[in-house]
Amino acid sequence: MSTAKKFASQTAIYGLSTIVQRLLSSLLTPLFTWAYLPKAYSIFSTMFAWASIFQALLAFGMETTFFRYLNKFPDNKKQVYNNGFWVIFSVSVFFLLLTVPFTYTLAGLIKIGKEIPQTEFALYIKYFIAILILDAWCVIPFAKLRADGRPIKYGIIKIVNIVITVSLNVIFILVIPYWLKHHFFGSEWMAGWYVHGWVAYAFLANLVASAVTLLMLLPELLELQLKFDKVMFGQMLVYSAPILIANLSFIVNENLDKILLGKLLPPDISERDLGIYSGCARLSIFASLFNQAFRMGAEPFFFSHAKNKNAGQTYARIMDYFVIAMCMMFVGVVANIEILKYYVNDKAYWVGLPVVPPLLLGYVSLGIYMNLSVWYKLSDQTKYGLYISLIGAIVTVILNVVFIPKYSYMASAWASLTAYGSMMIMSYIWGQKNYPIPYNLKKNLAYIISSIILVYISFYVFNRNIFIGNGLLIAFASVALYFEWKNLKSIFIKS
Repeated sequence: MSTAKKFASQTAIYGLSTIVQRLLSSLLTPLFTWAYLPKAYSIFSTMFAWASIFQALLAFGMETTFFRYLNKFPDNKKQVYNNGFWVIFSVSVFFLLLTVPFTYTLAGLIKIGKEIPQTEFALYIKYFIAILILDAWCVIPFAKLRADGRPIKYGIIKIVNIVITVSLNVIFILVIPYWLKHHFFGSEWMAGWYVHGWVAYAFLANLVASAVTLLMLLPELLELQLKFDKVMFGQMLVYSAPILIANLSFIVNENLDKILLGKLLPPDISERDLGIYSGCARLSIFASLFNQAFRMGAEPFFFSHAKNKNAGQTYARIMDYFVIAMCMMFVGVVANIEILKYYVNDKAYWVGLPVVPPLLLGYVSLGIYMNLSVWYKLSDQTKYGLYISLIGAIVTVILNVVFIPKYSYMASAWASLTAYGSMMIMSYIWGQKNYPIPYNLKKNLAYIISSIILVYISFYVFNRNIFIGNGLLIAFASVALYFEWKNLKSIFIKS
């Protein structure tokens, strides 16, 4: 089997589990936007935005470091596993000591608007602290499953997690109110504790799912030993420190807009606009999904093939088809946005649909950057990842702070695109100087520019007409298939 075909098959397995997971998770968006007004939905956006920042901090860059050191020390995998987990465990204990005593103070810093009391936000924070700790302890065991080539178990656990999350949300939002309304058996008991419309039920659902996930990873956790290789441990920390900061900067790029929208807009519109933006931003889930599936397969694959003679050509070939797939998704989502908007099923959110094209293009840029980032990870020059991510974060902060007061969530969408586009360009330029990979720049640019033109025509010129948009999508796909057929045939048909 060719390396490109092997990579495609690995990514397909992770992609399938990711798609199932996201499809199930996607049920929550129409459920939440049906159950809650934009003001209430903004609470989800605020809490998950902050949680994602602390999630990156607790992971401490150890996932990427784990794969790199498995490649560097193939005869000492057990110690790599021990070191990676106990670093995260130690950080999580320190995090608990710094946060649990100060939840009320943190609530005052995080909360937006005036309607939700600070004590309520403090309770939300306690739930999220527990979720973050449990999820952090799962990072290295999940990475071990990927490194051991066990995507099926990995996928099953991930799917169970989201099934529990979705099921509990459905129970809390739909089943219990229906049960109470019809006075079924046990209604009096439920009425004693159930609070209609309480958003924290979503957080409780996540907490239960995280606890079950940790239990399902118990066999991997039982393989851990209380041992440290001090020399390797120090090396791993040096390698992971720039990755940690880079990951934090990336999370800032991904979530700071939601935090700043709640803080920089007037209180009377901040919750509404944040809810609208967050709801419509969910339509970019398809590009995000593909990026995540790609990363699941790509990271262990890139490290394991780093020493191959034709590794550079393989990475370049993967980039070619990644760009085509992302551009096709970009055109396809915009072409069908008049259908997909019902995913956010309250018309109050639809005013924010213009954020979708720039956000999708931002995810295209982010995906390409993730692909390009192989050069500094393989050459142990993770400091460049730090530089690139910090610059991206600075761009995000400046553009949001300057333009949100005037342009609201549209400023956030374009700031996201600008930041990811800048990161993509910087990574390509620095990568070609320090770790040259023969990417087909002209061909990739041709696909990207063509997709941008088609999206502009579909969304703005023809006002989101479904038939014209899909006609443009078919034309784009046909041209791509015509030019790529020989290469695709050699990968998937030739043994």
